[in-house]
Amino acid sequence: MNKFSHIDLRVIHMERVLPFYEKLLPELGFTRTFHSLNWKVFAADCELPSAAYFAITEEKNFKPNDNLIGFWAEDQAEVDRIAKLVKDNGGTINDGPRLFPISPTYYAVYFEDPCGNKYEIVHRLN
Repeated sequence: MNKFSHIDLRVIHMERVLPFYEKLLPELGFTRTFHSLNWKVFAADCELPSAAYFAITEEKNFKPNDNLIGFWAEDQAEVDRIAKLVKDNGGTINDGPRLFPISPTYYAVYFEDPCGNKYEIVHRLN
């Protein structure tokens, strides 16, 4: 059993980041939406309530920090594709995509959403 359940993410400006997440999250497998007035929820394809989901809410006083959310990629091409999607949709690439000295096959891109939340997409062989 995968123990991952969900992420509750705070953002400073929902209007600014929602188009970014509407492009990014489906590419990461969060293809269904369950939006409400205060929460924008993107869920994976599993059956509810066990489906993993990514929920976003606006909090005007939120301050992005050094926390980082990481996702696996199937291959280096997926890392490159996500990096391009990030750049094309208002995100900021902080490093990569490239091999990192974490291991000989650690290929990743580090980036931020338009509000400064930090992410990593990584492909790594054993």
